[in-house]
Amino acid sequence: MQLSIHSPVEPIENELFRQKQIEIFIKRDDLIHPFISGNKWRKLKYTLADARSLDKTHLVSFGGAFSNHLLAFASAGAKFGFKTTGIIRGDEPRELNHQLFLCKQFGMNFVFVARDAYRNKELLFEEYFKNDRNAYFVNEGGSGPLALPGCAELLDELHETYDHIFLACGTGSTLAGIAQGAIQRNLKTQINGIPVLKGAHFLENDIKALIGDQVPFTLHFDYHQGGYAKTNPEYLEWLSNFNRTGLLLDHVYTGKMMKAVFDLAENDYFQPNSKILTIHTGGLIGLLGLNK
Repeated sequence: MQLSIHSPVEPIENELFRQKQIEIFIKRDDLIHPFISGNKWRKLKYTLADARSLDKTHLVSFGGAFSNHLLAFASAGAKFGFKTTGIIRGDEPRELNHQLFLCKQFGMNFVFVARDAYRNKELLFEEYFKNDRNAYFVNEGGSGPLALPGCAELLDELHETYDHIFLACGTGSTLAGIAQGAIQRNLKTQINGIPVLKGAHFLENDIKALIGDQVPFTLHFDYHQGGYAKTNPEYLEWLSNFNRTGLLLDHVYTGKMMKAVFDLAENDYFQPNSKILTIHTGGLIGLLGLNK
């Protein structure tokens, strides 16, 4: 199972960066696929291969009603011939939103569960699919050990070396894979994550549980803009101005990461002549949720 990877690295021109004598670039993982975009394919690649090797034909995963992961999961399942089910946190809506409508178009079945029950995903999988020998568990966001090697492969596509790499963090699996991959490839690049959840200090332990204590990374906790999928007028105005440059960022993940990079640059976090790579993790369909 392969996708043809088209993810160029492009410079981001801005007067702030010229003043600070730094160079900022963005890796356009949003261009990998219209729906399996950003880090989604990188996290799913080896998970799907494992399911195929075990002769599993029914993939089951988890997410909220606006989950970019579930949309990518549904699309990948359809493309590679798997049946898919999404176990979705919360009540069934009267009308499907954009993400769920597209999931349905790709043939995904839905199971809506109460928020309390949703916390124990392994128990839910057992409850609904214990008699389905073809069912295969995929954690929320595609997180887990099988997500790491696909994320690390991003580094093999780079033709330059960078002082910093920045990306948004939800579960932390993408950062874990890239940080581990940097060590394996003897890179000195500092790997930086921007948690998009409020109170996300638990991510440090979650990431270390995947890659151990000896792999360095840095998390910047002050750029969640109020919490997961939360925004504020100042942030949305900044994002709207940025998106007018022609490079679209979503408000939940990559927008928060890019805003952090601008703020850090403004506050002289980067040494002059630093080269910084940011990663576009896709999810642009989520922007439609702002059109209310």
